Amino acid sequence: MISRHLEPVLREALADRPVVLLRGARQVGKSTLARAIAESERPPRRYITFDDATVLAAVHADPEGFVAGLETPVVLDEIQRAPGLFLALKSAVDRDRRPGRFFLTGSADVLLLPRLSESLAGRMEILTLWPLSQGEIRSVREGFVDTLYSKKLPDLPAAKRMLPDLAERIAQGGYPELVAKRDKGEKQRQTAWYGSYLTTILQRDVRELAQIEGLTVLPRLLALLAARVMGILNYADLARSVGLPQTTIKRYLTLLEVTFLVQLLPAWFTNVGKRLVKSPKVLLVDTGLTLHLAGADAHRLREDRALLGPLLESFVVMEVRKQCAWSRTQPELYHFRPAHGREVDLVLETADGRIAGVEVKAAASVNSADFAGLRLLAELSGRRFHRGVVLYTGDNTVPFAPNMHAVPLRALWQWRAGDFAV
Repeated sequence: MISRHLEPVLREALADRPVVLLRGARQVGKSTLARAIAESERPPRRYITFDDATVLAAVHADPEGFVAGLETPVVLDEIQRAPGLFLALKSAVDRDRRPGRFFLTGSADVLLLPRLSESLAGRMEILTLWPLSQGEIRSVREGFVDTLYSKKLPDLPAAKRMLPDLAERIAQGGYPELVAKRDKGEKQRQTAWYGSYLTTILQRDVRELAQIEGLTVLPRLLALLAARVMGILNYADLARSVGLPQTTIKRYLTLLEVTFLVQLLPAWFTNVGKRLVKSPKVLLVDTGLTLHLAGADAHRLREDRALLGPLLESFVVMEVRKQCAWSRTQPELYHFRPAHGREVDLVLETADGRIAGVEVKAAASVNSADFAGLRLLAELSGRRFHRGVVLYTGDNTVPFAPNMHAVPLRALWQWRAGDFAV
């Protein structure tokens, strides 16, 4: 089993809270990680999955009785299939708040399903498992996010040739089964795997959540979003392209978010009178899946610079989002876009208000103009601005100002946790 960087965080949560939910897309390794933790405990934690029809029938028949009959601690896998269980869990936790009693996993985002999330408000810690990060694939615990907030940027080891390797990383994505297939030289199975994966989610999970049959437009909508990855979300434009009302598009997009196929990157703005775009950007949770839906591969990515730009930006955003799950700083992520002028691809803001900006450039050189958006972000955020970096495919970290640096893109996975001083 590939070691997951979220595991220590997950174990800490189980030692502290009565209910812990590990959420994430299908096939990212939630059940594998949950089983590994359950089997490592003494005595081993019982594992129950709601993908079992008999277990699911028992829950639907009598949720309170089902929970009352459980011996805790227990793992309850694919909890979104048994929404009636949440109120029963609430009652059980209110009677006995010992930590670690209920370890839940789910392939749907309960924060976007209020009737579920409110049931366990204040009783449940929620952690997200994303597809494998670059560091997890290579057994390196990355520290890029925390290093952005360090006093000094660390050196990088000597570089290898970047662009072909980078295109392959983007095309590979992070689903564990596909990573294993590529390691075994079975790339030709990738297309079939993605087809089956999307069919399972769209025909089963979405239908169960929405109680709607025949959502045939969702594959078209996903393909359209893949073609516009990292673009500003425009419901009216999507509605025209798909031929559906905006209200329907909004509902379908929420379903794609709930099932962790699509992510939104909100806009960062301040109340300083500047004209800033306040709509989110949209991206898919995995660049390999995005490339599949776009009908492209690593070879085309190397040749098509117009395709590489947004895919690389999406790749960086998701790698940073993965690292946020185990970082010390735990920043929120945004994009920054003035109505006129240069944007910043990724803005990180910590709970204490410190700002870091990341601009992504699919080129081997950087000049002062590439920092225009970061300089505007620094001006608007004032003393809160900590650092801005332009990630590029070159080899060297180059200062352009005391708090502005050009940084090789490989720092995403080569800056290790602990190689910094906050």
